[in-house]
Amino acid sequence: MLVYSNNLIKIEVEKSEIPWLKVFTQEPYKEFSQAPVEVRVEIFRVLDIVEKMMLDWFEPKKINIASFGNYVPHVHWHIMARFEKDSYFPEPMWGEKQRVGTYQLKEFDRFLEDLKKEF
Repeated sequence: MLVYSNNLIKIEVEKSEIPWLKVFTQEPYKEFSQAPVEVRVEIFRVLDIVEKMMLDWFEPKKINIASFGNYVPHVHWHIMARFEKDSYFPEPMWGEKQRVGTYQLKEFDRFLEDLKKEF
């Protein structure tokens, strides 16, 4: 699901038990350093906004921000709010499941609406 888009980046939802968004460049750069400076600055601007909103809104134990792209060689960043009650904590969301999670993702749609107002 698309949350926000401009001429440089787009933000999408990763369906998950936790608040998880992905920030993609509009153009398919393979590596972050290959993107023009204005795209790199926009990514960091957006990551900053999303992280602060997730901290305020969900009060997570930790925010995880990652950029891999091994399967999708297109510059993108994952930003996730993590909780001790999620299924994978403290492992990464791609790691080994630790338990049946008891974290309840609430009002995510309201969070997205508030987030859109920040752009």
